[in-house]
Amino acid sequence: MTPAEVERCLARRPALLLPVGSTEQHGPHLPLGIDTILVERLADDLSARFGVVRAPSVEYAANRDPHRPLPGSAPLGRKTLHRLMNELVEAWELGSGVLEFIIITAEGHEAHQEALSTLLVKNAKVQVVDIFSLDFGSLLEAPGIPAHGGELDTSLLLHLAPNLVRMEVAVDSPRARPSLSTPEKGARLYQFILDRIAVRCLHQES
Repeated sequence: MTPAEVERCLARRPALLLPVGSTEQHGPHLPLGIDTILVERLADDLSARFGVVRAPSVEYAANRDPHRPLPGSAPLGRKTLHRLMNELVEAWELGSGVLEFIIITAEGHEAHQEALSTLLVKNAKVQVVDIFSLDFGSLLEAPGIPAHGGELDTSLLLHLAPNLVRMEVAVDSPRARPSLSTPEKGARLYQFILDRIAVRCLHQES
C-alpha cells in the first residue's frame, strides 16, 4: 500500500491488525513458521472483510525454552519483544493516528503474553487475541489444552497449506494427537477462530 492508501483506510477506521507469530517447533511434521502462517492468514481475511489495515507480521515470539533448543527455533526475550512492539505501536499511533490495535498471536507463553499485554500507548486501545486460548469445545476430539503438533494446529494447516504438512512423520503422544487431524476439521476450526475475532475485536454481531 502507498501512504495515501493507508491514510484513506485509517480515515475510515483508525485501526490496525497486527499478526505476531513465532519461529519454533510444532512437532516433526509441521514447519517452524506455522504460528506466523496462521495469524497472517487470519489478519488477511479480517482485513479483507472489514477494510482494516493489516501491518506486516512480527515473526518471532518471546518463548525462550533453554531446555528445548531445537534446530531452527528463534525466540526473543520478553524485554526484547516488549521494546520492539512498543516502538512499532508508538510509531503507528503518533505518526499515523492509529487508535485501535488488534494483535493476533498463536503463542500462549507467559512472557510473550506479558510483553504484548503491557504495551504503552497514549490514547489507543490494544486488544490481544491468542487464538489457541479459545474454547474449541466439541470441535476437537482430544480433550485438554491444545498442544504443539496436535489435532488443532495440524488440522488448521491441513486446511490452509496442506503442502507444508508432513503427516508421514507425525507421531502421536499423550499430549498431542496429530492423527486426529483432517482438512475438514481445520476448515471448521479456522472459521470458528475467524468469527470469534470478528465478534470480539471488530464488533461484528454474532
